[in-house]
Amino acid sequence: MTTLAEVAPSFVDIAHRVVWANVTTVDRSNRPRSRVLHPIWQWDGESLVGWIGTAPTPVKRAHLAHSPYVSVGYWAPSHDNATAECHAELLTDDETRTKVWNLLKQTPEPLGYDPGGIGVPGWDTPTSPAFAALRLRPWRLRALSGDDYLAGRFDRTVTWRE
Repeated sequence: MTTLAEVAPSFVDIAHRVVWANVTTVDRSNRPRSRVLHPIWQWDGESLVGWIGTAPTPVKRAHLAHSPYVSVGYWAPSHDNATAECHAELLTDDETRTKVWNLLKQTPEPLGYDPGGIGVPGWDTPTSPAFAALRLRPWRLRALSGDDYLAGRFDRTVTWRE
């Protein structure tokens, strides 16, 4: 069985090069709904956590209340691709929102950005009601380089599952 330590570095490498991800939730009727978001992943050699600065919209809250899981997919024009299936938790406590706001602001571009400077209405400070932190805890990861994909070497896909 492949370990998290074997897959996480390849996953994070692709995710942080691609930057933007297609994130899918499930609504109350079990229909998928996708949106493009900007996760940052933290790998410490033992655990992997993703963070997204996001608006705590009624739709997002309802979807996560129905099913607290998301699929996070990355694809690059080179066909590098990576997927994280995650437990997701929308956090609105001041400490976590400030931590994520600062992580986003202090990480160099293009992965990082200034949340207060991108023009999202109400994102004035980390504790603004319009700003929340979405924590992602993967239970399954997959990564495949574009070179291997284009050569049909799917056996080189690295996958980890909790």
